[in-house]
Order: sequence, then C-alpha cells, then structure tokens
Amino acid sequence: MATEKARIGVYPGTFDPITLGHMDIIRRGAKLVDRLVIGVTTNISKSPMFTDEERLDMVRRECAGIDADIEVVGFNSLLMDFAEAQGASIIVRGLRAVADFEYEYQMAGMNQQINGRVETVFLMADVSLQPIASRLVKEIALYGGPIHKFVSPTICRQVTDRVELIGRKGG
Repeated sequence: MATEKARIGVYPGTFDPITLGHMDIIRRGAKLVDRLVIGVTTNISKSPMFTDEERLDMVRRECAGIDADIEVVGFNSLLMDFAEAQGASIIVRGLRAVADFEYEYQMAGMNQQINGRVETVFLMADVSLQPIASRLVKEIALYGGPIHKFVSPTICRQVTDRVELIGRKGG
C-alpha cells in the first residue's frame, strides 16, 4: 500500500502588517493542504513598517488559534526556491481585484517557467475584505485614521504604537 505524500502549500507575503484579508486566505488556504507554510519575506520596495522578526511574530501570534498545520517561516530568496526547500507543490495567493489578477497572473507564469512542479492556486478574497491592503492600512494609520476594521485588535495596537513612535522620532 502506497503512502500518500503530504500536500504542502506556501502562502508568501510581506504581511506588513498582517490583515484580516490575509487571515481569511490563511484559514481557507490551510483547508486545501496538509500543511501550510506562511513565508514572510522582505520586499524593500514596499518600505516595511515592521522588521522581519516583528512580522514573523505578528503572523505566528495571529495564526496560533487556527486549527491547522501551519508553520511561519522567514525567507529572502526566489519564491520558487523557497517553495522547493519547503517541499511545497502549491503556492496560495489571494486576489482582491482585477489589478491583483493581472500582476499575479504574470507572476504565476514566471514561477511556472522557473519550476513547473509547483502550481499556483488563487483564492478570491471574501467580498467584505476585498478593499483591505497592508499598504492602505499603514497609510490610514499614519494619518490617524481608524484601522480596527482591517486588522485584529492586537495588530491594531501594534500599528498604532509604531505610528506614535514614528511621530515622536519625526518621521
């Protein structure tokens, strides 16, 4: 009798900060695989508000209550190299809008050229969460706006504290 190989998926992102939209994709993506590896990466073009370690801690804390095999790992390499190192056969990506699809479609095509053994699976964001983007959450917070509808209470506090720290340092 042949043993089935565990299906491993990777959900990559900067998670700066992790939002309710990310959490929706994590919960749903975890149902598609035996183990979901959340790859927390640095994208310097996105001007991160939080360090790599802070973002890893955020994601681990937010995922602690999910009843699934989830591992949070930092990486700073090509996504397909990271997926291969994790033994993944699936990349999970969330889509919010048509603009996301165009970018993600191009990335999936490039990734397929790099490693055809790994498939990209797109999950549509829940309708109520579609407008949420980490970049917008940070922008709203920096201007003193309310972000509690977009992130958990713990993340809301962490972002608010960081914005206050930035304000005290003068930018």
